[in-house]
Amino acid sequence: MTVSPDLIEDASASSGASAPSATLGGESKRSVEQIALLLFIAVPFLAVLAAIPLAFAWGGVSWLDLGLMVFMYFLACHGITIGFHRYFTHGSFKAKRPLRIVLAVMGSMAVEGPLVRWVADHRKHHKYSDHEGDPHSPWRFGETLPALMKGLWWAHIGWLFDEEQTNQEKYAPDLIKDPAIRRISRDFIYWTIFSLAIPPLVGGLVTMSWWGAFTAFFWGSLVRVALLHHVTWSINSICHAVGKRPFKSRDRSGNVWWLAVLSCGESWHNLHHADPTSARHGVLRGQVDSSARLIRWFELAGWASEVRWPSASRIDARRKEKATNPA
Repeated sequence: MTVSPDLIEDASASSGASAPSATLGGESKRSVEQIALLLFIAVPFLAVLAAIPLAFAWGGVSWLDLGLMVFMYFLACHGITIGFHRYFTHGSFKAKRPLRIVLAVMGSMAVEGPLVRWVADHRKHHKYSDHEGDPHSPWRFGETLPALMKGLWWAHIGWLFDEEQTNQEKYAPDLIKDPAIRRISRDFIYWTIFSLAIPPLVGGLVTMSWWGAFTAFFWGSLVRVALLHHVTWSINSICHAVGKRPFKSRDRSGNVWWLAVLSCGESWHNLHHADPTSARHGVLRGQVDSSARLIRWFELAGWASEVRWPSASRIDARRKEKATNPA
């Protein structure tokens, strides 16, 4: 069952007792957390800037490093899109317990913050999307070009450094109540280490060299994390500033086709905001949505059920009415 922000507030208000925290930090970012966040953003980004010159200096990128980068990228990306987003945030389907745990771990390997914090932020975003209260709207500072440029920076990265954090008890009480999910969320740092360690471990064992471990870490860990970060953040910034809007929504969410493959279908953002619980975001002809395809396979395997697939009538009901020419 989908948990709407309104229902979340009601549940939180009526629960009385304070729920255990699903993150190690408090409701405001401490200086050490700000520094750690800066490092998690800056170091992988610097690796991306150095990637091309280093590739030439090293005589190119090996197929092993490229394969590790692509595999780890799409593993973690689908952990975010299917797990953190469509399942945990919006309840687009029900998952059997093993799949629920796997999706929580996969999403945590994207190094985008603890599960419960991610979900709380996104539920708050949907409640106030592109209005006052939205944690990361690019229209936060106004509609002039300078204001939009400032807003795009805020929506892409700046909001991550906001000292005030979304109240997890208010926006994600359903996840906090699950001990396993709460533990996975609290252990975010360990899943981060695990995610970053897989490529160098595989690279070192396959090549039986420290150099193989290093290059695998560079491409499969640092470059991969940076690319995934900026693709994910582009949904917050670019997809709320530009793109086609064939469906009715109360915000400025748009479809950005050139991000579809890298975002695993998330950049068909206009339909998502028009119908947030839909398990498929790319509903029109030619709109690639690998996350929806995997959810369908989970359903066929019996791992997922009650999937909220959008019917033709549901899609048509959310289309913008075409202007009619006067007689």
